[in-house]
Amino acid sequence: MHIRFLMLFISLFVLLLLKGDVDVLCGGPPCQGISGLNRFRNRDDPLNDDKNRQLVTFMNIVSYLRPKFVLMENVVDILQFAEGYLGRYALSRLVAMNYQSRLGIMLAGCYGLPQFRMRTFLWGALTTMVLPKHPLPTHNVVIRGGAPNAFTQSVVAYDEIQNPTLKNALVLEDAISDLPKVGNDQADDVMEYLVKPKTEFQRYIRLSRKEMLDYSFGDKTGPGEGTLMDHCPLRLNKDDYERVKRIPFEKGANFRDLEGVRVGPNNVAEFDPEIPRVYLESGNPLVPEYAIKFRSGKSLRPFGRLWWDETVPTVVTSANPHSQRILHPSQARVLTVRENARLQGFPDYYRLDGPIKERYMQVGNAVAVPVARALGYSLGLAYLRKHDGSDGPMLVLPANFFSPGQTEAVVPADEVAEE
Repeated sequence: MHIRFLMLFISLFVLLLLKGDVDVLCGGPPCQGISGLNRFRNRDDPLNDDKNRQLVTFMNIVSYLRPKFVLMENVVDILQFAEGYLGRYALSRLVAMNYQSRLGIMLAGCYGLPQFRMRTFLWGALTTMVLPKHPLPTHNVVIRGGAPNAFTQSVVAYDEIQNPTLKNALVLEDAISDLPKVGNDQADDVMEYLVKPKTEFQRYIRLSRKEMLDYSFGDKTGPGEGTLMDHCPLRLNKDDYERVKRIPFEKGANFRDLEGVRVGPNNVAEFDPEIPRVYLESGNPLVPEYAIKFRSGKSLRPFGRLWWDETVPTVVTSANPHSQRILHPSQARVLTVRENARLQGFPDYYRLDGPIKERYMQVGNAVAVPVARALGYSLGLAYLRKHDGSDGPMLVLPANFFSPGQTEAVVPADEVAEE
């Protein structure tokens, strides 16, 4: 019996990482206590909220393991809520542990996605290492605000006096126009592609895992097509499906276009007193109260339809149309898991796992793939000491960094970088 316990202890000890054993620690500790959906947010002492304590835990892990590099991702609200209390805390913890640190605000659309998605990325590096830089944009996406005033200098962007050559911003059509038509009740999440890729983005995103990895290392293997997975939407209930079918298939359409709604003073939606209330077969109203009252009637998001020529705001963790624009431009349904995954830059060979609601959550919680790749490239340069940090905090990515077959590997595929 004692030997069994001893062997268990040894096996667990082997699994435990010791201080200095870790090269890189990455994480995105959730801070749900600062969410706008939380009516009881603690502005005076955010770290006293249990929903924000994972940030403390993350920094405690850094303190214990002392990794060479640290990369933390989070929502921009950590720089906005309570005068940026949580963001300042994270920075101060790294500095107090004698880490070099650097904070940047990056937009997913600036790296080849049809999604705006602004996020905060915090680098840390031991003083014996080179501090990684934040990679500069490759695509011309207009920054539409969102960065806190005190942190505008942290937005990763070219200076106004610079004149870089950037690619055009991508839009929804670039990402999903080749996908087969599916209905609200689509159950089979494995199917064949019906048409060839229509854009360079689609050609790349449809590569197999082997082809994409070969491309990453400059291999000339040609593109191929596999099986399409996860192309099914969250099935709407009967009432919501009836509402969605009545939303016009046109740009800017939303619940305000339903019968019985009018727009009053100050762009506030309200029930039209001159039109009798319309009811569905179930007996529930066509236009629900929550849609009218959402954001005091000023929101355009409930049952909002996306459009082909748009860069969408942000892929979220649910497919609920009650409070967000997530309707397909030309079909009576919400975006599928695969469509959301493409907006995040996940290759089609990625297969999500679990019930459909969990798959939406996996996609929505992830770091956009091209952003992660750009940050990984920067980390590789720092690890190999390819730059010394003397030329500023930002990095210009190689030309055609996100084009298949154009990027040279930092380390050849058959080599392992050793310090």
